[in-house]
Amino acid sequence: MRARQRGESHSDRAQYGDRDPFRMKQARALRRTAGGLPLRALIPNAITALALCSGITGIRYAISGDWERAALAIIFAAVFDVLDGRVARMLRGTSRFGAELDSLSDMVAFGVAPAVIIFLWSLQKTPSLGWMAALAYAVSCALRLARFNAQLDAEDGTYKSAGFLTGVPAPGGAGIALIPLFVDLAAHNWPMTGTLQSWIKLPFISMFCLFLSAFLMIAALPSWSWRIFRIPVRWRLVALLFIALTFGALFSQPWETLSIIAIAYLLSIPLAWFRYAQLQARRRS
Repeated sequence: MRARQRGESHSDRAQYGDRDPFRMKQARALRRTAGGLPLRALIPNAITALALCSGITGIRYAISGDWERAALAIIFAAVFDVLDGRVARMLRGTSRFGAELDSLSDMVAFGVAPAVIIFLWSLQKTPSLGWMAALAYAVSCALRLARFNAQLDAEDGTYKSAGFLTGVPAPGGAGIALIPLFVDLAAHNWPMTGTLQSWIKLPFISMFCLFLSAFLMIAALPSWSWRIFRIPVRWRLVALLFIALTFGALFSQPWETLSIIAIAYLLSIPLAWFRYAQLQARRRS
């Protein structure tokens, strides 16, 4: 009776004995998957794989010097990264495998790819210092993802319980690291294009953005999460109009819009700390 309550069959016990629960767990898992993998579990992982492919494609375009497509590949990876988790929850297709695949995809798309793109775009003039900045960024992204995975089940984290993230997420870090490239691509339509592009492409500016992004990803600082935002009912039409205008601007002036979004996100990080301090003060009062 106890064996049946634990889901253990007599054949499992006869084959593996009473003292090998790991093999018995494997046997039960094989029986559950014998009928095939449900489609709802495959779709989120396919979207995650698309994000991974987008990050690798960004490296390919950077090698050939096509900076617009390289930056767009990272943007597409960010879109896929937003979609995969939401689709998994909607289809009830979340799994530990999907979580691990998502972390590996984020490491390539938002850790390795931006570091390589910025190095090939701006930092080859100072290869030693430039490569150190690229390495610092990529390693910090890996550390941030490892910390997230280690705290995946910790619902009572210091910032998580208040609705915030600990450190800047990997897609946000990639956006901060790519700010110089976004501004350079947007400057094609601005006056004094040559002067601005020569200035924004200076290696120390790219290194500063890489080091800053690396610090923000691994620092134990609160950053914005979607869960913290609550739009008042009376502002819902204004919010919808703002979202529609933002999407329109992304299609008509993509690089200017992305530059503004990335810079605005960077400037909003101190506001997240201020908002978190306010919430903590209310809890203590």
